[in-house]
Order: sequence, then C-alpha cells, then structure tokens
Amino acid sequence: MITVAPVTLEHNGVRLEPLGPQHADGLRAAACDGELWKLRVTSVPEPHEVPAYIATALEMLPSRLAFAVIDSATGAVIGSTSYHDIVPAIDRVEIGYTWYAQSRQRSHVNASCKRMLLAHAFDTLGCAVVGLRTDNFNHASQAAIERLGAKKDGVLRHHAQRRDGTVRDTVMYSIAHGEWPEVRAQLDYRLQRER
Repeated sequence: MITVAPVTLEHNGVRLEPLGPQHADGLRAAACDGELWKLRVTSVPEPHEVPAYIATALEMLPSRLAFAVIDSATGAVIGSTSYHDIVPAIDRVEIGYTWYAQSRQRSHVNASCKRMLLAHAFDTLGCAVVGLRTDNFNHASQAAIERLGAKKDGVLRHHAQRRDGTVRDTVMYSIAHGEWPEVRAQLDYRLQRER
C-alpha cells in the first residue's frame, strides 16, 4: 500500500515544491501570463482566487498533494500540478490540476514535471498505475497526455462541472507499472532532444 507524503522533486531546471501560501504571489503572476483563467477547459484560478485555490488544495489532503512548479534558475513560480484521487489501497494516483504560465507552455516544463511525478509514483511510491484526465474539449491536453505514452481508458460522460456552469465529459488515461520503462525512455529521449 502506497504512502503519499509531501516531497520536493527537481529535474531539468524545474522544481516541484509542496504548494503553500508562500506561493500565492508567484501563482498569481503565472496565471496572469496568458490570462489562463479565461480558458473554459482549465481550472486556473483568477488572480483574486489564488489564496482560496491554495487553501482548497491543502484541504484536500490526503486525497490530493498539490505542488508549485518552480523555475530552478530564477525561483519563479510558473504553474501548479498535483497528485490527486490518491487510492493507497490499490496503489493508484492520478496526475492533474496541471497548468503552466503561457510563456512556459510547449517547452520542456511539462515533460520535466511528468518525468518527476511518474518516476516518484512508480519508482519510489510503488504505484501499480498512474491516471491522467482532461476535459473532452481540451485537445492540447489530450495530445500532451498521449505524447507521454498514456493509454486512453475511455470517456466519463457528464462527469464534472466547468467554471462556466456547463458540464464536461472527462477523457481518462492511464500508465501501468509495466509500461513505465518505455514511457520513461521516451520522456528521457524527448527531454534530451529539447536541451
């Protein structure tokens, strides 16, 4: 049975720190980089909502462990990601609640974060499976998840409410423990090419 506890991870110029109130100003700046809260298919907080966003993430422990995504060189907060829907009894976590400042999208940041989170989940925690999910209209997120090598499990119809009150279908993906070596090799290859 896995035990998920706060941890700091660092790889390829990106650091993941357990999310806390000290990250509020940085998260606000990251969200403003592209006015990401205006995208209807994400859960990025509006600037004035950042303290409540952090408080909600902390209240969700132990079913969610949220991280601030930090640029190691500058110390700037550039986004957030989480382990969530943690089910210790079956050695399962999901990775989600992920967003990055617009200026960091389509860079090495997402692959670096996923590399760290997947390695920690499989190699340290001993997860049997790691899930990922996204809005059915978030095609960029679906493509990013598929580039990782995750398998599409299906679609949960009428699954969750969006910020604008509409109800989304949720596209579910997963990576099983036995698939991790190939996924890791592909991530390492991509990151090496991006350097």
